[in-house]
Amino acid sequence: MRDEYDFSKGKKGPVIADSTTKERITIRVDQDILKWFKDQCAGGGNYQSLINQALRQHIDHDGIKKEIRTIVGEELKLAQKSVAE
Repeated sequence: MRDEYDFSKGKKGPVIADSTTKERITIRVDQDILKWFKDQCAGGGNYQSLINQALRQHIDHDGIKKEIRTIVGEELKLAQKSVAE
């Protein structure tokens, strides 16, 4: 070990850079919701990743619902046309 170390060119921050695909935010979540996610990861894992996954599934599910509505709407229009003819 050295007696002294030179940190004059040191930089603040994590040793490993954060992922460029994720952004740090602050969000307020009900305590019972946060506890549920943390409990799911009690054996290991990351509750923040679990929350992210749940949000992504919700978004994907919502997108599928919109597609289904569009398709059903188009099919209803076609059915109404064929009945009218």
